[in-house]
This record gives sequence, C-alpha cells and structure tokens, in this order.
Amino acid sequence: MLCDICHKNIATIHLTEIVGDKIVELHLCSKCAQMKTEEIKNQLSLSEFLTGLVKEEKKERRVLRCAKCGLTFNDFRKMGKLGCKFCYESFREKLLPLLRKIHGSVEHTGKVPQGLKEEEILERKIRELRKKLAKAIKLEEYEEAARIRDEIRNLEKKRDV
Repeated sequence: MLCDICHKNIATIHLTEIVGDKIVELHLCSKCAQMKTEEIKNQLSLSEFLTGLVKEEKKERRVLRCAKCGLTFNDFRKMGKLGCKFCYESFREKLLPLLRKIHGSVEHTGKVPQGLKEEEILERKIRELRKKLAKAIKLEEYEEAARIRDEIRNLEKKRDV
C-alpha cells in the first residue's frame, strides 16, 4: 500500500483521524508520518494556548464586583457586610439563596404597624405560617408540618368567628 500523502513510498504507519463526525484513515510512509506528527504537535500547542486563554477569561469573569463601591462578593463573604445599597443588586443571584438559607425567606415581612386591625394581623400570621408549612413539607419535617397546620386551623377559627 502506498503512502496517502506522497503516493511514492510504501505506507508503514496507519493513522485513524476523527474529523468532525467522520473517521478518516491515513496510510503514511515514515517521512510523511514525521511531517504529520509535527503538524499535530503544532495543532495541540495552539489548542492548549487557546484553551488557556479561555480559562483565563473565565477566571477574570468570575470575580463578582459591585459597580458602585468596588466590593467583591468574596470580600462580602469575609466581612459579612455589604459595602453599599447597590451591592444588593450586584450580588442578587448569590444573595437570594443565602438569604433563603439564613432567614427561610427572601421577602421581608417587617413589624406589624400599631394601627393594623386584628383581622389583618391574623391574615398576615396565617400567610407566614402557610409558607412555613410548605417549607416543612418540602423538607419532610412532617411533625413540624402537623404542628403548623394545627396552628393555622386555630387562627382560621379565630378569624371566622
């Protein structure tokens, strides 16, 4: 069998290349195989170089920073304090799961105003308990869920009287 590149010498080396989704077999003489090896080495080093550039670019993008005060998310994690009010928006994607984990919710309920009617206070309490009930069920804490369910029923009875 003759070499697929020079068509002069006898093929002593047989390579199988996968190009895209096609399999290409090459039958090469030792001289053409050596040239092909150098070509492959150059392609690999170019590939490694480009891969390194992509990794560096990704590494640079990973640093999450507030546009206003310059605080990074890693700095926030170390200090436990945000730098300014814009940090909340800058770190939103990372803060939401963190707040959910710490407080059980990302919605601030705050204190009940003094002028609020008792009915509204009961409704607010029932809404909060329903959220806790859903969370307890999701976490498979069925005894806690039953306790919360009973508390909701008691409050609903008070409300409906």
